[in-house]
Amino acid sequence: MAECGRVDSNTSSHTMDKSITLPPDEIFRNMENAKRFAIDIGGSLTKLAYYSTVQHKVAKVRSFDHSTKEAAGDKLYEIAVQEEVTARLHFIKFENAYIETCLDFIKDHLVNTETKVIKATGGGAHKFKELIERKLGLKVDKEDEMTCLIKGCNFVLKNIPHEAFVYAKHADSEFRFQTTNPDIFPYLLVNIGSGVSIVKVESEDKFERIGGSSIGGGTFWGLGALLTKTKRFDELLQLASKGQHSSVDMLVKDIYGGSYACLGLTGDLIASSFGKSATADKEFSDEDMAKSLLHMISNDIGQLACLYAKLHNLSRVYFGGFFIRGHPVTMHTITYSINFFTKGEVQALFLRHEGYLGAIGAFLKGAEEDNPNQYSWGENYAGSSGLMSVSPDMNPMQRARSGTFPFDMLEMDRLDRQLVNLPLLQDPSSYIPDTVDLTEDAQAREYWLSCFEEALDGVVKRAVASQPDIPEAAERAEKFRQKYLHKLQTLRHQPFAYGSLTVRSLLDTREHCLNEFNFPDPYSKIKERENDIALKYYEKAVKSLEELSWEDRQFALVRGVLAGNVFDWGAKAVSEVLESNPEFGFEEAKRRLEDRPWLVDSFDQWLERLKGPPHRCALFFVDNSGVDIILGVMPFVRELLSRGTEVVLASNSGPALNDVTNSELQILTERIAAMDPVIDSALREDRLTLVQNGSSSPCLDLSRLDKVLAMLVRERQTDLVIIEGMGRAIHTNYYAMLSCESLKMAVIKNSWLADRLGGKLFSVVFKYEVPAGAGKPH
Repeated sequence: MAECGRVDSNTSSHTMDKSITLPPDEIFRNMENAKRFAIDIGGSLTKLAYYSTVQHKVAKVRSFDHSTKEAAGDKLYEIAVQEEVTARLHFIKFENAYIETCLDFIKDHLVNTETKVIKATGGGAHKFKELIERKLGLKVDKEDEMTCLIKGCNFVLKNIPHEAFVYAKHADSEFRFQTTNPDIFPYLLVNIGSGVSIVKVESEDKFERIGGSSIGGGTFWGLGALLTKTKRFDELLQLASKGQHSSVDMLVKDIYGGSYACLGLTGDLIASSFGKSATADKEFSDEDMAKSLLHMISNDIGQLACLYAKLHNLSRVYFGGFFIRGHPVTMHTITYSINFFTKGEVQALFLRHEGYLGAIGAFLKGAEEDNPNQYSWGENYAGSSGLMSVSPDMNPMQRARSGTFPFDMLEMDRLDRQLVNLPLLQDPSSYIPDTVDLTEDAQAREYWLSCFEEALDGVVKRAVASQPDIPEAAERAEKFRQKYLHKLQTLRHQPFAYGSLTVRSLLDTREHCLNEFNFPDPYSKIKERENDIALKYYEKAVKSLEELSWEDRQFALVRGVLAGNVFDWGAKAVSEVLESNPEFGFEEAKRRLEDRPWLVDSFDQWLERLKGPPHRCALFFVDNSGVDIILGVMPFVRELLSRGTEVVLASNSGPALNDVTNSELQILTERIAAMDPVIDSALREDRLTLVQNGSSSPCLDLSRLDKVLAMLVRERQTDLVIIEGMGRAIHTNYYAMLSCESLKMAVIKNSWLADRLGGKLFSVVFKYEVPAGAGKPH
């Protein structure tokens, strides 16, 4: 831990009463590998951006040479944990009071930086230019503030799925996150700083300031200071949050005794801001005047934004700037104003990372030669602090006086592959991957948070067991436990911290935390053992299927996929069985399945479809290793190939639980091809293709898939999508609408979820869907 000294009064409007504890490892992470910097300095907050290279462990599988007859005990493949270097973007937000202390820390830990320049934007860039250059030895290169803002906005809208939200003060969930349209343009950005700038954004590089106003955040601050003698912006908002504007404002009912029905004006509508102050012979409270002022300015900005949106035919209106800053009271008044003036036709949209837009844009300007926009980026939940509820009763200065460093962080990891929509989504703009939004369902939220907490011991045990020869694995596993537990506790109090809270986001956060502490694939050895065992039964399974009649075989194939899907180490009910009974096998899993009719049962319709012509190409999103992929999925795929259907098998790019990865599937398919001429010929003739899905999650987001996969789907004219497993077909995509036929297959391995869906443990979902208006197959 490093100690921050007293803040110099020349760089701040106030001094601190005590030293501030700065936890550098938690804030300025990986600073020793920082390569490039940008900074955005506003009137009260500094946002620092830097790019670093991160070294972490990845699990790689490599096939042994099986050209010779191997001994029965030979391993299927080799698992090697290797060091890999990836790119990460870090964004840190702190008060200007700490800028000198932070610059000192950066200077002391700057080791491998390649740059001699720091890109800067914001009104304070000029004020702190000399300090930055003196402390860091880097030349300050100032960038246009509006250009940076737009670049930053484009970046977060493209790369963070739950970036935009609607604020609903009195709803069960005050933050309602929106699905970002794949085409983010055009939109209106209303930036409320000292004044207001209204910008129409049409493309990555084309934007225009189409209007604005001198009445903005500075007006609220300035008039508020004159009216209340309160000099701090956050304190003014505190006052406003406690005030009653109707004590100061003249309402419609004050003039007409009630509503003015013929004009459609309700009695509670403001007729005149501060109207009562001219005639009332009394003193008004600071709280009431602050509230009246806030309404006056918000209504003015809201009406202006609505007029420009209507003039330019824009339905997406985003609000940002220091006036917003995540404060519920300002978001509520802006939302109310927009709803009123557009009669609910336009929603006021806010951004989770609104405070970082300038810093992100400045960084992108400085990194143009690397073309960061050619990559997809993903939020690293392990290193991001998330959206915090800003209580009006707890301003930044109060947090600072508690002795902790007030900071906010965002980390973005560069992904290996560019991610795009599945071309077969019926309407990408309305697609929502997740079946249940836990931010809005309090009962489900409490259950799943408790469920993940209870499962933590098992995950820690599995992580340590995956690295038996590394003494400090237990210490790292304990650090993982503490970090993930802290995340769960944060989400219990602030479920909106990382966007919509879902089972998928809880699973992904856990994977991010495991990777953070170098546990890249805790289930690698389990997967290897189960793959090895299942391969030994493959030929017998295929032979028994071939002996059945055609109709019986179709049912047996489906039942095989479902039984294979029982083998899921991510499900507590199953992992307990597998732990206590390692001999639990394929036939036993079949007996566990419920009898028909299943909970969701479209098998008869599927069977009827199979009597028709074959599909051109089937895209199959696979799930677990071992019995699932080898004895369940592969025989099903074999049948499709035999019918004349091409098959694309999409598996995870990286590890998650016991899900099969693309590199593992390549080896397994080669082994199966050596036993099975149908699979062998399909591979050689390119009728069976294996491809990465671009994900390292147990769930599936069809709006963020590997671009190569999307191209293949188009080229092969795919007309059937099969999604298998509880994570991919129930927790996500249960309601996904596709423009082609789809088949969703899963076994419910969680008793609470089964009860929610009206079933029981090991209930079956077999959901065959044909898009509305689709003609007969030909």
